[in-house]
Amino acid sequence: MRARVAVALAASLALLTGCGSVVTGKPQAEGAYGGSGSQQFADILKECEAVTNPQIASAVGADAVERGFFGAICRWDGVSPAGPVKVTFNWFETGTADHELAAFEYLGYAVEKISVKGSAAYLVRQPADPQSCGLTAGAPAGGVFGWWVREPAGGTDACAAATKLGELTLNISI
Repeated sequence: MRARVAVALAASLALLTGCGSVVTGKPQAEGAYGGSGSQQFADILKECEAVTNPQIASAVGADAVERGFFGAICRWDGVSPAGPVKVTFNWFETGTADHELAAFEYLGYAVEKISVKGSAAYLVRQPADPQSCGLTAGAPAGGVFGWWVREPAGGTDACAAATKLGELTLNISI
């Protein structure tokens, strides 16, 4: 009986020590905000309004756009002379450009490092979808934002549109 208890205790001890791990980094409380008080993106769900619908429409070559969803990402639909346009905006207040780059590389996207308004940014293309292009950049006060544009064949250059939207975002966030 003592042998069984000893074996059970040894197994339990091995299990507890073998499953333990040390997590590095600085913990943040749930709901903690990673940016600074000077950043315009501090109000939840206001990020979707940082660039106006007319500005988005102009950047993507549409007569108008209509926001169809907002939350952790914001989506707009528009119609250009060439056909339907899809626009997506995302922001991660505690995200990093390095994390976004790692995700793009993992997905096999073509990534080009560029500068937008003096800020480092990534222009991203999906090889399987040549009509779409994204731009991701760090917000000056912390975090990261991105724009994705999908243009119809013969529409506005999706990368130029995503870059313009990034410029507009950086204009209001500085």
